Amino acid sequence: MIDVFVAGSLHWDVVVDAPRLPRLDETLMGRSVDYRFGGKGGNQAVAAARMGASVAMAGRIGRDAFGQQLRFALAAAGVDHAQVLECDDASGMSVAIVDAAGDYGAVVVSAANTALNPDDIRLPDGLKVMLLQNEVPEAVNLALAKRAGDDTRVLLNAAPARALPAALLARVDVLITNRIEAAALTGADRDALEPEAAAKQLCAMGPQSAIVTLGADGLVCADASGVTTLAACRVDTASSHGAGDMFCGALASELARGASLAKAAEFGNAAAALAVSMDVHARVELTPDAVRRFMATADKPH
Repeated sequence: MIDVFVAGSLHWDVVVDAPRLPRLDETLMGRSVDYRFGGKGGNQAVAAARMGASVAMAGRIGRDAFGQQLRFALAAAGVDHAQVLECDDASGMSVAIVDAAGDYGAVVVSAANTALNPDDIRLPDGLKVMLLQNEVPEAVNLALAKRAGDDTRVLLNAAPARALPAALLARVDVLITNRIEAAALTGADRDALEPEAAAKQLCAMGPQSAIVTLGADGLVCADASGVTTLAACRVDTASSHGAGDMFCGALASELARGASLAKAAEFGNAAAALAVSMDVHARVELTPDAVRRFMATADKPH
């Protein structure tokens, strides 16, 4: 039985390591280039599978070598990819630049991902968690959220930020944003964002709960009972690339196991911290047990 169903994007990522991000009109010499499986949907599906959930994904890829690599990566992670279908467009791609501190910026070309059609998607029976993102057409998220059963928790990672229809928000159980996305959705100044106020405002827009992730500052979660904060685990950052996706996938896996939102958020917070402390390619070694051992010993600011 499938625990977590992800409908989302699949991208082949080109990742360039550079001393810093280039300025406008500047050509900057990079240090290395890497090619990686990506897309928020794909990354979150793989993260949930690595954290022990039974995961299926719906997506679109091109009839090209990149598409075959994307399918192979899903299969290698144990993700059911029967609903990852080929189309005439090129496979999605992103180009990211990672600086010396491990921070990054990226440009995404959706391509085949825009062909994802909710009419072609079959939801598994007895589904516990549905995980959605904003790298696919809005109509997909809205249609699938409406089709989700009463026992299915709908998680929406509102990344990248865009206006969200009230009909979608009303069916979302957990809305997940980072600081930038929270500012965009609430109209706040991103440099002066008050996370607790933003989480409450997001929750008031319709979802049952809202989480604002804050990187090294942890996260804030709001629901009808109030607002809670969770400190980040202290780690030395190797790369922040994919941290948000690891959080979402780990959160989904714990919710599927029956954890409360608070406990699932704590697990996701630890999984993301452990992930950013590792080289991206070493993250294949992440397991739920490794995350729980890390949680038992992790250093958090007081």
